[in-house]
Amino acid sequence: MQDRPRYTHTSTFATFPFPAGLTPNIPAANYAADPRAVAIAAAAASLNKLRENWLNPFDLVRREPEVVPGYPDRIVPVSDGAAKALAKRTLTDLYNVRPAWLDHAHRELDDAVADAYGWGDDFRAGTLTDDEILGRLFRLNQERAS
Repeated sequence: MQDRPRYTHTSTFATFPFPAGLTPNIPAANYAADPRAVAIAAAAASLNKLRENWLNPFDLVRREPEVVPGYPDRIVPVSDGAAKALAKRTLTDLYNVRPAWLDHAHRELDDAVADAYGWGDDFRAGTLTDDEILGRLFRLNQERAS
């Protein structure tokens, strides 16, 4: 036993009420063409690319092939000055500043996820508060558990 919370797959991930038809027990290949999955994947990829471009801008880094096949390229600062600038570019700093492009990218992902649950109209109308979303997810979890 530990004195801190811990993640366990069976009590956390496995019980999360993913959108119907997009659940982890179904191979992703089976729903790869589902428009909901396609929209979520596109929005998530866009968000990831935007964050990656901010964290490692092309003028401050170069990419070197990793020596281990299949691993991503190593990202190396182009100079000592670039290394100092990069040290200030963390996800924490990015989210503390929260530029408009980041909010927009998150909104696109949130829209896609809300649509996957069938809640898109309510979400875009602004009627889904965090509490309402959690309530809906909880009710969906309870329905599936019974």
